[in-house]
Amino acid sequence: MPTVKSLEDLKRIREEALKKREIKTNQSRVQIIVGMGTPGIAAGARDTLKEFLSFIEEKGLTDIAIRQTGSFGLDAMEPVVKVIIGDAAPVMYGKVTPYAARQIMELHVLRGKVVEANLIPTEAK
Repeated sequence: MPTVKSLEDLKRIREEALKKREIKTNQSRVQIIVGMGTPGIAAGARDTLKEFLSFIEEKGLTDIAIRQTGSFGLDAMEPVVKVIIGDAAPVMYGKVTPYAARQIMELHVLRGKVVEANLIPTEAK
């Protein structure tokens, strides 16, 4: 928790909190959904979520929403993240460490290239 020494510090902290809240609630072209069930949290999903938020803040990205959900039911693959870009089919990633989260943002979200190393294959229907 940051230390508040002046009214300006308090205003700055409030603005930062509002920006983070907006990232989690806005309707955006890109949605990143992080599984935050008990298995995900135990596997490090909080750090993964923080890395996604940090990346968005560092790069000043907009039109990206970060959401949290319960378990995806893939306990052996936790932390699990679902990425949805526009009308494209959702892509599921497993064992998403903070480093992998940064890779997903750089390669998939910004450049459109799926990160094969963490991809959870889905059955074609």
